[in-house]
Amino acid sequence: MQDLVGVWRGAGEVDYPSIEGPYRFGQQVTIAHDGRPFLRHEARAWLLDAEGNVLRPAAWETGWWRPQPDGNLELLISHCTGILELFYGTASPQRWELATDTVVRAATAKDVEAAERSYALDADGALHYAESRAMVGLPMTPHVTARLQRL
Repeated sequence: MQDLVGVWRGAGEVDYPSIEGPYRFGQQVTIAHDGRPFLRHEARAWLLDAEGNVLRPAAWETGWWRPQPDGNLELLISHCTGILELFYGTASPQRWELATDTVVRAATAKDVEAAERSYALDADGALHYAESRAMVGLPMTPHVTARLQRL
């Protein structure tokens, strides 16, 4: 899990059948550790135009990575859009795979039923992030991909 600690920044693509996309976005992910047995997670994203200029703020989430002694993971994420997610998953060398166990939505939040996430470090040290979602009545479908570099 220590491989994830740091500030990561890069760009990616967001798409889903229910939106007019794909859209490019910039993202910064901060994963911090203070010596206790969990990591703090914050991710912010901005929609970008074709030249890479910021159009407007997009997603913002915060949460906690909770690695377990047996190698399993818990990830708790709170989204600014009124969605709370509890993921369970596994860690292997430089790869983390997670899927939601529970999704809780505020009355005004988008209809999200489930999500899957993967994070992986490549040979160059870049962090690749991918997310699929089952939402707005659609089955699990790829939604976001990004490549981030450690600052």
